[in-house]
Amino acid sequence: MPRHVSLFIPCFVDQLLPQVAVDTVKVLRRVGYEVDYPEDQTCCGQPAFNTGYWNEARPCAEHFVRVFKNAEAVVCPSGSCATMVRAFYPELLTASSCRADAIALVSRIFELSEFLVNVAAVTQVGARFPHTVTYHASCHGLRELGLRDEPLQLLRQVEGLKLIEMVRFDECCGFGGTFATKFAEISAAMGDSKAECAAATGAEFVTAIDPSCLLHLQGILGKRQARTQTIHIASILAQQSVAQQSKTQAGSEQKNSRPQKTLQERP
Repeated sequence: MPRHVSLFIPCFVDQLLPQVAVDTVKVLRRVGYEVDYPEDQTCCGQPAFNTGYWNEARPCAEHFVRVFKNAEAVVCPSGSCATMVRAFYPELLTASSCRADAIALVSRIFELSEFLVNVAAVTQVGARFPHTVTYHASCHGLRELGLRDEPLQLLRQVEGLKLIEMVRFDECCGFGGTFATKFAEISAAMGDSKAECAAATGAEFVTAIDPSCLLHLQGILGKRQARTQTIHIASILAQQSVAQQSKTQAGSEQKNSRPQKTLQERP
């Protein structure tokens, strides 16, 4: 089992929800992993690929493979972007010199909840979130990666969290990347349907593993002035329980109590 992971941060997180990246690191470190962030990483190429511009997507994919090919494991707080690499890189890079490395990488890239539950074998991450929460199953995570219960296993172990099931929780929210711009009216109608389902639960928060779905839903919920807000699952898991806070504080105090060498004593 790898004890060192490389963090892959999708464009939506990097540009619009950077706290999700910070929270992902907090969770991974809390459960005992060393985390590095390869600064050369860029877009995985999914927007161009999904729109049919495979020639434009290919250099992005090749660059991604070169950046992460030596990683023990790659963790991503997005089922959509993890799917792009795992499911579509082998076909996209059929004639590329990077194809062998891409195929090898397929088995080492994971969405966050998938990694925690299926690789790290952890469901209790020391989180506390005393709120009512409902869960939206994002399409790529559910249909491509097969992640149905993994996020729920993690949420059920969060101290103080009350999980409320949403009617049609596995129905698409309507975002779909460029689908939301090409077919805006259909996208908005699907989003309205999902927002109604979320609001009907009475939950304070709706969570998901994909930031793009949450941005789409937040726009609709905000326009409706709904009580329900969106929050990424990483940001729930990053909230520490009282026991975890005490453990973290004790570790910090122990570290600070160690005698420090003076400048004269250091080699």
